[in-house]
Order: sequence, then structure tokens, then C-alpha cells
Amino acid sequence: MDDIVLKAMAKWPQVPHCHGWLALDARGNWFMRDDRAQAAGPFPLVKGSRIEHDKLRAFIERNYAADASGAWYFQNGPQRVYVDLEAAPWVWRVQDAAGWPLLSHTGLTAPLHSSWLDENGRLFALTDLGFGLVHTLDTGLAAQAIEAGAWTPQTLPFAQMPQRFGYRLTPRPGA
Repeated sequence: MDDIVLKAMAKWPQVPHCHGWLALDARGNWFMRDDRAQAAGPFPLVKGSRIEHDKLRAFIERNYAADASGAWYFQNGPQRVYVDLEAAPWVWRVQDAAGWPLLSHTGLTAPLHSSWLDENGRLFALTDLGFGLVHTLDTGLAAQAIEAGAWTPQTLPFAQMPQRFGYRLTPRPGA
């Protein structure tokens, strides 16, 4: 986490958490969900405003973490802003290089431990950083890894993935 964030947390330790205002879609895009977006419907049916500002996205990504219950959040100074997830806490890009290395939507690399297919044919990957969805634009590279025998996807219904891999799609207080 950024040093400025750690200092703000120490200075104001009792700031209430925020829920429902930030979301991560299946392509690794961040969305701000103001009152109007939240009232219009749940994420991802109503996404809200895509965060385009490079420095804001980078700040969110540097301060992105999970709590002990598997709820992912962005630590915004002293306030923890919980993230609604469309599919998983990580979105993986497959690199066109030897071994098909994975790069997260936050710019971190991680080695593959296992791969998983849901009932809709979406490919997921478990890594040192955690569990995530392989970006749809990279399914061709992932297919090469599978054909080469480097990845051996197992099947698992999507509804079972959050519990199996320890994350929450829609963190809310008291849930």
C-alpha cells in the first residue's frame, strides 16, 4: 500500500467502510457506482461510470487487497472501499512468451497453479496472487497453453468458485 494511505489509516482509524460504490468487471475495468447507478440495478447489469483516469486507476490498483473474509477492497486513505466483482478478484492477461506467463489487471505477474472452466466455457486461473478470470482477448493464447499440455483445465460451476477459492462477489456489511 502507498505510504500516504498507511499514514491516513493511522491518523483516522475509525472511518466507516464503503460498499457498492466500486466494481471490477470481467475485463479488468473499474467502475464507479454512484447513487443513481446503484438505484438503477445491481452490478454488472448496471455498471456505472468506467474509471478512465490513469493515475486514479493506478492508485486503486496499488491499494487493492482482500480482507480475511475474502472481500476485496480498495484502501482509499483511511476508508476501505469494498469492490463488487463480476467474476473474480483478478483478471489475467496471458503473455505471448515462453510458458505463457500471467499478468494481472493491476500489472502484477504470477505463476499458474491450476486452471478451471465454468459451465459457460470461461477460463479461470489460480496463481500465487489468487484466483481470476482469463481475459476474453487472451483465450487464443490460453488455448495454445492447453494444447501444449502446460495448462489442464478442470471443470467447476461458476456458482461454486467464490466459496472454493475464498472470495466474495458482492461484499456487504454483516454478510
